[in-house]
Amino acid sequence: MTGFKDLFDLSGRTAVITGGCGILGRRFAEGLAEFGANVALLDLDEQAVQSAASEISARHSTRAKGYACDITQPEAVRRVADAIEADLGPVSILLNNAASKTRDVDAFFAPVATFSLETWREIMAVNLDGMFNVAQVFGTLMAGRGYGSIVQTASIYGLMAPDQRIYEGSEYLGRAINTPAVYTASKAGVIGLTKHLAAYWGAQGVRVNTLTPGGVESGQNDTFKQRYGARVPLGRMARADEMVGAVLFLVSDAASYVTGQNIAVDGGLSAW
Repeated sequence: MTGFKDLFDLSGRTAVITGGCGILGRRFAEGLAEFGANVALLDLDEQAVQSAASEISARHSTRAKGYACDITQPEAVRRVADAIEADLGPVSILLNNAASKTRDVDAFFAPVATFSLETWREIMAVNLDGMFNVAQVFGTLMAGRGYGSIVQTASIYGLMAPDQRIYEGSEYLGRAINTPAVYTASKAGVIGLTKHLAAYWGAQGVRVNTLTPGGVESGQNDTFKQRYGARVPLGRMARADEMVGAVLFLVSDAASYVTGQNIAVDGGLSAW
């Protein structure tokens, strides 16, 4: 009989992580590699993503490779899927994790009254269109083989609206911040997309779930951290590493009967 510990073993599996150089994506890749998976990191910056993959390979007894890919371009996603499977073998795990704030940070943080449709579409092109492009390509490959697990990263603000009161005097990396409506709308869309794909591919053995992180500490000033933490039952923001356990569960055989679900790792914020 297989021991329960073995349910989390990912040895010999190939995992793709989009947004692989990001705050969460990099930690996801490290966690999967530590549990035995070969990992393919996708991001826009070729040098950065290849460097990240090299560091992961050096630390773990698995293979890691980095690929530059613009997920808003369906053909680019198809090409990178072919390259990954040629290099690392059939993909059975996808962490659909990439998201964008746009290069124009002022446009991203603009208030609703002046937020441009151009910026809205730019964000949606990555956060929702790109997520569909990636799920479509890799999910179809998995369905053809009869197995696979997809985890899509949403946000607590896909479940609830941000409390505008926490933003007064709040900063991120030295500049004033808020959470724009496009972010909330795109992350709510991720949750809906997950449910649809879980139902669509369930009969083909592909599980699709959502990871919904609460606020992750990553450069916010003390004002924001204190105000956010005061709204959370556990009393603080999350650390990036605290998201990895949920991902490992969802992609492993320990979650073999879990699909279409949204796992909120939010310190209890959504329990109020």
